[in-house]
Amino acid sequence: MRTKTLWIKETYLQQILDGRKTVEVRVAYGNIRRLQVGDRLLLNEKHPYIVRRIGRYPDFATMLEQENPTAIAPDTPPDQLLGQIRAIYPAEKEHLGIVALEIEPEEALRVRLLYDYDQQEIDTLRSYLQRGITLAVGKEIAEEPDYHVLVAGRPDRQQLIASPYLHTLIIPWVGISPEIRELLAEYPQIAVHNLHHNAAPTAELAIALLFAATKFIIPYDRTLRQHDWSMRYLKSTPALLLDGKTALILGYGAIGKRVAKACRAMGMSVLAVKRKPAQASDEVAQEIHSLQALHTLLPRADALLICLPLTPQTENLIGEEELAMLPAKSVLINVGRGPIVDETALYTALRDGRLHAAGLDVWYSYPAGKESRSSTPPASVPFHELDNVVMSPHRGGDTAETGRLRMVHLAKLLNNAIEGKPLPNKVDLKSGY
Repeated sequence: MRTKTLWIKETYLQQILDGRKTVEVRVAYGNIRRLQVGDRLLLNEKHPYIVRRIGRYPDFATMLEQENPTAIAPDTPPDQLLGQIRAIYPAEKEHLGIVALEIEPEEALRVRLLYDYDQQEIDTLRSYLQRGITLAVGKEIAEEPDYHVLVAGRPDRQQLIASPYLHTLIIPWVGISPEIRELLAEYPQIAVHNLHHNAAPTAELAIALLFAATKFIIPYDRTLRQHDWSMRYLKSTPALLLDGKTALILGYGAIGKRVAKACRAMGMSVLAVKRKPAQASDEVAQEIHSLQALHTLLPRADALLICLPLTPQTENLIGEEELAMLPAKSVLINVGRGPIVDETALYTALRDGRLHAAGLDVWYSYPAGKESRSSTPPASVPFHELDNVVMSPHRGGDTAETGRLRMVHLAKLLNNAIEGKPLPNKVDLKSGY
């Protein structure tokens, strides 16, 4: 298939993209005369179309007798079209002949979504996609699959090898599980990307947990529901002030930066840890360090907020030694992954009061299936017995708007792909994120 670039005025291009204009008229210069049915046209260097029919005529008048005027110029009355065309093309060139090209969008990018998203979410996704992207939805894959992009969080080997055209895997959340990372290492030709649609809701939950933990909202709420006001009259309240304190953000990415902005808005100083810091500070964080500086930063952290993915480098990053480095009355918030913090060390530090409070949205064990969702403890130690822990069932990215956010962000990646632009959020399989 030959590819030719065809430049079209923006007003006419938009009519083509909207599907209202399907025939493009040209004077038959040499390059136009050489076009054949089946050739690929790249309109304005980025919109791929296929030539489906070619009409060749001696002049414009003859062409308009044979072609549908609304397919050429949907907004122009047919009796005015000939005059409009001749105003565009020089009269002396008409003798070269006229070509009418009937074109249709090339299905340039075929995408398979392995999840049965509800129809409203699929409709949202389609509304944001550029022409030329086709979607197939569901786990049932055709006998001869031909998708270029697979959207799946936990694909199996068969799904990765089924289509010989697969070049991109999009994991529709942040991070990648160790077993999928190990599997994908066998297919280096497949680029892997995350979606960061959950950055805003997850950051909001991190701040909600920070408030709930430092202000001891859950115990106050529970006792007052029993008409017990005694906590109000305690001589020494467990609630802490955040203004003027220091927050240490582990993981200064899409989520961590939002958390940092909120902490600054509350009057806190912000220290940040990033895998590859490009600068020593920015407009939000007063200091940005690599992970190697962790032990020097922990003694300064009144609030430790974990927004990291789980990788071999971050597993058990915070253990008994690290927790002991935190100042008295410090709090820990984890919206990254549970095993980043040693569960026994965390429980012991909270139980013994060496750590003042914690807010946890990520855990160490999860239900194996629907039947165990109402009976699975989230850890091997009894966090639920501690009043200074706020427990959340890994719902950081879960809001009423999350489905729409996911599809908007997915559309951005797919539109970049069809335009030949770099896709954001590429996963480094060696590092795990």
